[in-house]
Amino acid sequence: MDAVTTDMLIVLAILIGAVVLFVTEVVRIDVAAILVMVVVGLSGLIPTADVFAGFSSNAVISIIAVMILGAALDRVGVMRTVAAWLLRVGGSTERRILASSSLAVGGISAFMQNIGAAALFLPVIERISDRTKVPSSRLLMPMGFAAILGGTLTLVASGPLILLNDLLASSADNLGIEVEPFGLFAPTPIGAALLLSGIALFAVAGRWLLPEVDADRSSGEALPDISARYGLDGRLHAAAVPADSPLVGREVEVVERAESGVLLAAVASDGQDPQLAPPRDHRVAGGTVLGLTGTPAQVEAFADEHGLDPLDPADDPFAALVDPVHAGLVEVSVRPGSDAVGQQVRDLRLRVRFGAALLAVHHRGETITEGLRERRLGGGDVLVLFGPWEQMRDVDADPSFVVISEYPTDPPRTDKRWWALGSFAVALSLVIFTGMQLSLALMVGAIGVLLGGVLTPDEAYRAVSWKTVFLLAALIPLGQAVEETGTAAWIAEGVIAATAELPGWAILATIGGLTTVFTLVVSNVGATVLLVPLAANVAVGVGADPATYAMMVAIAASNAFLLPTHQVNALLMGPGGYRVVDYVRAGTAMSVLFLLISVPMLLWVG
Repeated sequence: MDAVTTDMLIVLAILIGAVVLFVTEVVRIDVAAILVMVVVGLSGLIPTADVFAGFSSNAVISIIAVMILGAALDRVGVMRTVAAWLLRVGGSTERRILASSSLAVGGISAFMQNIGAAALFLPVIERISDRTKVPSSRLLMPMGFAAILGGTLTLVASGPLILLNDLLASSADNLGIEVEPFGLFAPTPIGAALLLSGIALFAVAGRWLLPEVDADRSSGEALPDISARYGLDGRLHAAAVPADSPLVGREVEVVERAESGVLLAAVASDGQDPQLAPPRDHRVAGGTVLGLTGTPAQVEAFADEHGLDPLDPADDPFAALVDPVHAGLVEVSVRPGSDAVGQQVRDLRLRVRFGAALLAVHHRGETITEGLRERRLGGGDVLVLFGPWEQMRDVDADPSFVVISEYPTDPPRTDKRWWALGSFAVALSLVIFTGMQLSLALMVGAIGVLLGGVLTPDEAYRAVSWKTVFLLAALIPLGQAVEETGTAAWIAEGVIAATAELPGWAILATIGGLTTVFTLVVSNVGATVLLVPLAANVAVGVGADPATYAMMVAIAASNAFLLPTHQVNALLMGPGGYRVVDYVRAGTAMSVLFLLISVPMLLWVG
C-alpha cells in the first residue's frame, strides 16, 4: 500500500472541513460548496483550468436542461394532469400519496436518469401538497429517495450500472478470467426490493424521519400571502348537496345573507363545467357540489347545519379551477373618486362582471368578512377577491379599481401541450435509444420548448434552481482532487485489504459500505470506476464471483442518502425546505436499510 503524501493530507483536511460545513450549516450549503471549490483551486491539487469545469459538466448541464423541460411540462398543464391522476390512484392521505408517487417516480427512473425523474415530479408533488395540505417536506424526500432507488432497477438507469459491463470486462481481461456480461434487467430483483423497502420505510417511520417545514419558493412563486394577511382560509371546501338538504331551491344571495362568514364561491353540476362565483340569483339544486369559503370551523358548521357531504380532495371538481396556476386571491383597491365609491358591494356585480368572489373588505385597518353585500365602499378600501387570473386583468382594466397585489398575468399555454410533450419525447428517446451524451440529449428537448414558444427565455432562466447548480458544480473539483491525488485508491485498498479474511457476506457488505462513502464524497461514477477493479480482485482472491462483487459496487453507488451532495438530494433541498441534518437523520436509516436488503439479495440472485 502506497505511503500517504502531502497532497493526500491536504485533500483529507479539505474533505473533513467540507463535511463539517455541511453538517453545521455555519454558512448556507451552496456557499459552503463554493468555498470548498475555491480552497481546492488555491491548493493547486488540480489544474487551474479544471477548478470551474464543473459548471460545464454533463451532470450540471443535464440538470439545467431537465429543469427547463419540467417547467415546460408544468406550463402546459401536464404536471397538473399527472398530479390529479396520482390523487385519484393514491387518495389524499400522506401514506397513500407517498406510496403512489414514489412508485411512479421509481418506475420512471428505471429508464431515465434519476435527476430527470425527480425534476419532472417536483412540480407534481408541490401541486399535490397544495391540494391535500400535506407539507411538501413530507413528500419530496421520499420521492427523491425513490428516484435514486429506481436507478437500481435496470442496467440503463444510472451511470454506475451503465458502466458496469465495460468495467467488469476490463477487469476480467486483466485477471485472465471470463465473465458473462449482465443483461438489461439483471439488477431488477435487487432494485425492486430496494424500492419497495424504501417506500415501506417512510410509510411506517416517516412521521419520525421526515421534517415538517415550510418550503422555499422560487421568485416566480413568491406571491404575497394574502390569506394569512387577512386571516382568510384561501381554499375552496367541496361539499355535495343531498336532495333533502334545506339549501335546495334557495338562491345564493339568500344563503350568503343568512350565513355569517361562509360564501358559496363555486358550484359544479353534472354534465357542466365547474363555475367560480355563481350569480347571486343562482338556485342551489340537489346533487350539485358547492365550493365553500370560510374558516374550517365555519365551513364545518355550515355543512352540518345543511346536511352537506364533504368530498375527498381526490374527488374535488374545483381542483383545476383553484390551482395556483389558474386562480387565487388578489387585493384590489377602490380608486378614490371613482364610480365605485359610495356604492354597495352588491351593486358592483363582481360575480357577473369578473367571475370573482369577494371574501373580505379591508377598511382603515379593519378586515370585514360579514355583511359584505350591503357594505358601502370608500376610496382606498381594499377588496380581497378570489377568482381566475385571466379575469383579474379585467378588474385591473376597470377605472374604479387598482389591483395592488401580484398575480400571474399569463394563462397556462395548453395549446402548446403537444409541442412540450413532443420535445420531451424526443429528448427521452435520444437518452434511451442512442449513445448521445445525456446533457446534449436533454438540451435538444430544452431548446425545443424554447423554439416552440412553450417557455420564454426569461421563464426558462427562472425555472432553473441556480442554488442547486452552484452546489453541484462547486463540489465536482473536490471529487476530482480526491481521485487524482490517489486518496481514493489509498483508502479503498486499505479497507479491502483489512477485510479480505472475513466471510463472504461481510466482505460484500464492506465493499457496499465503502462504495457508499466514496459515492458521498466523490461521485457515483467515480466510485464505480475506482472500486469495480478492486472488488473484482478481492473476489478472485477469496474464491468468490467477481461479477457479484462488481454488481455490489454498481448497486451501492446509489446508496447516496446521507448528505445533499447527490444531484437529486441537492435538487430537492430548497423546495423541501430541508437542512443537512434532515438528510442525515432520514439518510442514515435509508442507508442502513439499503445495505441490509442489497447484500442478501445479491447473494441470492448471484
